[in-house]
Amino acid sequence: MARTIQSLERAAAMLRLLAGGERRLGLSDVASALGLAKGTAHGILRTLQQEGFVEQDPASGRYQLGAELLRLGNSYLDVHELRARALVWADDLARSSGESVYLGVLHQQGVLIIHHVFRPDDSRQVLEVGAMQPLHSTALGKVLCAYDPVAHSEVTETEREAFTPHTVTGLGEFEELLDLTRARGWAADVEETWEGVASVAAPIHDRRRMPVGAVGITGAVERVREGGELSAQLVAAVRDCARAVSRDLGAGRF
Repeated sequence: MARTIQSLERAAAMLRLLAGGERRLGLSDVASALGLAKGTAHGILRTLQQEGFVEQDPASGRYQLGAELLRLGNSYLDVHELRARALVWADDLARSSGESVYLGVLHQQGVLIIHHVFRPDDSRQVLEVGAMQPLHSTALGKVLCAYDPVAHSEVTETEREAFTPHTVTGLGEFEELLDLTRARGWAADVEETWEGVASVAAPIHDRRRMPVGAVGITGAVERVREGGELSAQLVAAVRDCARAVSRDLGAGRF
């Protein structure tokens, strides 16, 4: 079992302590509650204060949670707002396309699936909420890399694995795919991640016009493509869904 870092455990315990009970706690209160020496507690509190996770009242010297935690909490809530805003539109997309619908966001070095609507037929399917997908080979991932600088740096600074013979791994060719994605407003994955499977995805923006996620459909290649080309009807449906969710998030018309 991997060893834990004691100082981080103590910092986490302090944040939990400050989050409950009294609104503000003094150094002695924190040290006593956690069984720490005052010097140790003070050092951790000062570090948390420097990072904005803890604030100290100048009059009383007592500590409370800081604004940086609120910012991080809001980013977590943004994901839930995104999912809540997308529920109806994702259901509509699944019905109109006849395919599975996925909503994904950037998480670490991949795409975290935060919502999944089953293909509307009687086939046996597995819920993939919480699953991770690669950034460089999936339609959802390419959209995030094209519009989100953080996602772009994550994928360009790491090795890109070839999942199938169709996976693009070269940096130059991959950058060209991202240019194409930005130019047309959507991305595709035709057997680049899984043999026999194709996907189409488009970006979702928030009220600040920042990319906050991507929505897409996934299905068998023979259904997603028509005459060797991706179905224009499916592409339009995905883009309409992404625009609708973006408008609900306050992005306005675009």
